[in-house]
Amino acid sequence: MLETRLREASNGFADAVVNFCQRLIRTPSPPGEEGRIAALVAGEMRRLGYDAVETDAAGNVIGQIRGSGGRSLMLNTHLDHVDVGDPERWASPPFDGAIVDGAIWGRGAMDIKGPLACQVYAPAVLRAAGIVPPGDLYVTATVMEEVGGIGAQLLARELAPDLAVVGEASRCQVARGHRGRVEIEVRFTGRGGHASMPRELANPHYAAARLLAAVEGLEMVDSDGLGPATVSPTLYRSDQSSRNVTPEQVLLVLDWRTVPDEGPEQVLGRVARLAEAACGEGISVEVGIPQTAWRTYTGLAHPMPAIFPAFELPETQVLVQAAREALETIYNEAVPVRVWRFATDGGHFMAAGIPTVGFGPGDDRLAHTTEERIGLVELARGLLGNAALCARLGEVAI
Repeated sequence: MLETRLREASNGFADAVVNFCQRLIRTPSPPGEEGRIAALVAGEMRRLGYDAVETDAAGNVIGQIRGSGGRSLMLNTHLDHVDVGDPERWASPPFDGAIVDGAIWGRGAMDIKGPLACQVYAPAVLRAAGIVPPGDLYVTATVMEEVGGIGAQLLARELAPDLAVVGEASRCQVARGHRGRVEIEVRFTGRGGHASMPRELANPHYAAARLLAAVEGLEMVDSDGLGPATVSPTLYRSDQSSRNVTPEQVLLVLDWRTVPDEGPEQVLGRVARLAEAACGEGISVEVGIPQTAWRTYTGLAHPMPAIFPAFELPETQVLVQAAREALETIYNEAVPVRVWRFATDGGHFMAAGIPTVGFGPGDDRLAHTTEERIGLVELARGLLGNAALCARLGEVAI
C-alpha cells in the first residue's frame, strides 16, 4: 500500500531532516543575503539525487524530480528570515539550532527552515518508497519573501507549474488562503516655522490627526472566509528633530490587510479621499503605495510595490479537498482546513494563475518572536505530509 511505504520511508529520514534543519538555522540568511543558504539547499538537493538543480537570476533555488506525465506540482518555501531582535531575550542563541525539550530553537526554525527541510527531503522519501510522482515535481526556495516576495514573483513567471503548495507553518493543516497586505504612505505638507507662532503656520500634525481619527472608525470590507480587512497606522515621522519647530511635512504609514473583494486600487482611493478631507487650510497631501528597487544577493535589482495579494480558495475547491484527503489518509485522522492570518508568497502564485494551497509544520503563532522553535515530532509529521502531497496532488484534475 502506498501510504504504508511512505510511512516506512519517512521514518528513515527523520534524523536527517532534523540535522538539515539545524544546519539551515546555523546559516543566517536575512533578505538580500541568502547566498550561503541557497548554496546549502542546492547542495543538499544534489546529494539527494534530484534530476536537476539550478539557481535562477534572482537567486531562487529550483530542484526538479521528473514525474510520469501528470500535473506538475511545486513545493515552495523561502530562504530569508526576519531580524533576531535582542539576542539576550532568546532562551537559546538564535543561530545555534539547539534542541531543547524536544524542539529545535532559533530564528527561522518554523519560519521557515523547518518546513524547508521537510520539503527538500520529501522527494527522497518518495524515491526510497519506490514511488514516481504523478507529474514533474519542483521544490523551490525563494529569496526576499520577508520584504515583499520579489523571488516568488519572478519565479512564477519563469516556472508556471500546474499546482503549488506553500510551506508556511500551518500546524500541518491545509491552508486555503490569507488576507493580503498593502502599504500606504500619506505625506501631509504645510507651512513650517517657529513653534511660537502657530497662527502664522499650517501645522500638518492636525491633518494627520484628523486622518487617524477617520481611519479608526472606518467601516472595513468583510470576507466570510478570511474575516474583515483591517488597517493599522504603523509609522509616523516628521521632517524635524527640533522640539521648538513646527514641521513642514509629516509622513504616516498605514498597514492595510486586504481581502479578495478589495484590491490595492480601491484601498488607495479610500485613503486618498479621507486624506483630502483631512487637509484643512494651507495643507496639501500625497498618497501612494511605496515602490522599492530591492536587490537580491545575485545583484538583480527589481522595482516592486509594497503589495502582497490576498487569495482564498473555497473549502470545496478540488485542490483543497485533494490535499485534505491525502493528509487524512497518511495521518489516519481528520485534518482541518484553515486560513493563514499573515500574507505569504502564495498570493503571488495565485495572482499568476497557479492554484495554491498551504501546508507546513510548526506553530504559526511563534513566527517573528524570540520563542521561535519547531518540535521534532512536528518535523517528522511535516516530512510525511509533504511526501503524501507529492505522491497524490499531481493526479488532481483542475
